[in-house]
Amino acid sequence: MVISQVYGGGGNSGAPYTNDYVELFNRGTAAISLDGWSLQYTSATGTGQFGSQKQNLSGSLAPGQYHLVQLSAGSTPSGTLPSADTVGNLSLSATAGKVVLVRSTEGLACNGGSSPCTPEQTAQIADLVGYGTANYFEGSAAAPGLSNSTAAVRAGGGCADTDDNAADFAAGTPAPRNTATPPAPCGVASPSPSTSPSASPSASPSASPSVSPSASPSPTPSTVPCDVPPNRQIAEVQGSGAASPLVGQTVRVEGIVTGDFQETGQQSGFYFQDPTPDADPATSDGLFAFARASFKDVKVGDRVLVTGRVTEFNGLTELSPVTAVDVCGTGTITPKAYDLPRADGATFEPYENVLVTFPEPLTVTDHYNLGRFGEVTVAAGGRLFQPTDRDGVSPALDARRSLLVDDGSNTENPATIPYTTPQVVRLGDTAVGVTGVLSYGFGAYRLEPTKQITFLRTNPRLPAPLPVGGNVRVASLNTLNWFTTLDSRGADTAEEQQRQLKKIVATLKGLDADVVGLMEVENNGQTAVNALVDALNAEVGAGTYAALTHPYPGSDAIHVAAIYKPAKLTPVGETRSSTDPVFRRPPLIQTFRRVGGGQPFTLLVNHFKSKGCDEEATGGDADQGDGQSCYNAERVRQAKAVLGLIDSMDLPNPLVIGDLNAYGEEDPIHTLEAGGLTSLSKRFVPAAQRYSYLFNGLSGELDHAMAGKQLVKRVTGATIWHVNADEPRILDYNLEFNPPSLYRPDAFRSSDHDPLLIGLNLPGGKG
Repeated sequence: MVISQVYGGGGNSGAPYTNDYVELFNRGTAAISLDGWSLQYTSATGTGQFGSQKQNLSGSLAPGQYHLVQLSAGSTPSGTLPSADTVGNLSLSATAGKVVLVRSTEGLACNGGSSPCTPEQTAQIADLVGYGTANYFEGSAAAPGLSNSTAAVRAGGGCADTDDNAADFAAGTPAPRNTATPPAPCGVASPSPSTSPSASPSASPSASPSVSPSASPSPTPSTVPCDVPPNRQIAEVQGSGAASPLVGQTVRVEGIVTGDFQETGQQSGFYFQDPTPDADPATSDGLFAFARASFKDVKVGDRVLVTGRVTEFNGLTELSPVTAVDVCGTGTITPKAYDLPRADGATFEPYENVLVTFPEPLTVTDHYNLGRFGEVTVAAGGRLFQPTDRDGVSPALDARRSLLVDDGSNTENPATIPYTTPQVVRLGDTAVGVTGVLSYGFGAYRLEPTKQITFLRTNPRLPAPLPVGGNVRVASLNTLNWFTTLDSRGADTAEEQQRQLKKIVATLKGLDADVVGLMEVENNGQTAVNALVDALNAEVGAGTYAALTHPYPGSDAIHVAAIYKPAKLTPVGETRSSTDPVFRRPPLIQTFRRVGGGQPFTLLVNHFKSKGCDEEATGGDADQGDGQSCYNAERVRQAKAVLGLIDSMDLPNPLVIGDLNAYGEEDPIHTLEAGGLTSLSKRFVPAAQRYSYLFNGLSGELDHAMAGKQLVKRVTGATIWHVNADEPRILDYNLEFNPPSLYRPDAFRSSDHDPLLIGLNLPGGKG
């Protein structure tokens, strides 16, 4: 499909027609649909974008058929155009401009000059005509400048297409044709046609002369497309390196379709693979063809001959633009078995665009972008952990045993999210026999599944935390910004706020703790924490919980808080804190006894400085490259300050809990351990279950409970209730992008941190 005429002088002085027009022509050998295509225009050298002047198209053209697009009228009436097939209002310049035929109705945010078109945008362009002084065109130069009485006319009745506007067009008398004009299919005798029609501009059209023609000759013209043989093998196109040795050349290759992702919202193309691969294991035998179903609809198993320009698009070797797709039979490709981990030093490059299958069980280890991009990461040998969370983690090995699984779509926030039925996938779930085409994009190799992936619930949800025993239950929970002020850090609307509140309350009910340390509660006095207590008591009984008042909450937007059961625990002395400036969010300190007396213990609720880097992270607080990220030195100072408070305040039986923003084997935790505190999760929670947070696909424990020497003897158990880190964020309270059907007013994905629960057996008291 090409632009065969451009006329912009309509309605001007001396013009033969009142309206501007663009004529389209099917110079191929099969019917082509214009549904979902558009015509776009911008000035020759201005800063406007193509998308600012756009006319959507529809209909279908048989081989040799014309399509007339009538455009805006000038102020001087003259001749009437033949009956138009499309009527629009684009206003073209009579002398110079740029017109593109686009395989999309989305306006291109580029103009090829001051705003260059990206490879992805260029790939959407089926044809480009720059005329006059245009700074964007096909080939060595623009088509000639025009006038009120001349049009840019493609040679050969529309058949000429050498991908050079200057060579293909001449200024001539306007002679518009429409679908009623007798078809004029392009034959062997047509002036300068290529056998495989070109429907797109050069990969990088510019005002500079183009490079020499491809060393690979075009196939010999033939009126039977399947008689035109390939001139390259796919392995030759791929080469043995990361990039194709034939970039910029037009090739014709043969293969069997292995992955069909042509539809709108998918990848706008298909994968095909050579059934007779070469003997070089370093060369891939698969390719991606950027060709929508509207260009040529194919299906898995079709034997195709594809003509197109070799392109490296964001690291993926592909054919784009594709100028011919001929279906010439059927065939079968058997997926290549691939065992993870990859060998040391090996990449997926030799399998790029190849149909593969992974026979071993693969465990879900990341789902952060499940809702946004339809992606999950899986790994052989179980989930991945932060290397600073525990000994024995090998980041290099973890990278080699991992695989990113996509959904065959480039759509952001897709309407249909994969792996959510019959149940939403959790970290730790597994699948066997994962099969698809290995592709590359956005900086990573990714599998585009070609058969349904079913994840087995090998990490089942627990409706309640595991038992911890004892006669006092202590919990720690990061609420992920519980704010009563709307449109701040937490909920944006009253509806979201109620959804968030129900989930937090469900979590607190499930924990059923006698005292709970809370993080990320809005620092607005008692308003936010009391609202939470009121909602919780409405569920579990009036007066069941009460909130402590923080004596020095600090100036941060969030602060730590604590709620407790007055019927089970009695505060001993005042609630205390610290004014030490080392604490950005000062701790909350309260000693408790069981009702009726007995041995006391002291709760210290903390929220240490986050790992996020900013311009203030200098010196020792800068990222040292040791995996502990920024502000590690500050977190160490905060850990030392906590130990100092325990000593200076002579706190009985200290229990330090909270989000310490440090993984299990990082300096702040070692500092607390060296100061006499014992990690209760390390003592009581199996290593495979010892995590509370997911970041960059790696699990680890940021939330801790650490007890003094005497109190450790009274600890009966500890557990981490995995209601949050294992669950995808599409289940949270937010209304943006989350499918409404997935929301439940339960504990799962109430936050991004898992809560901890500790059991204490304290002598004395009653109940």
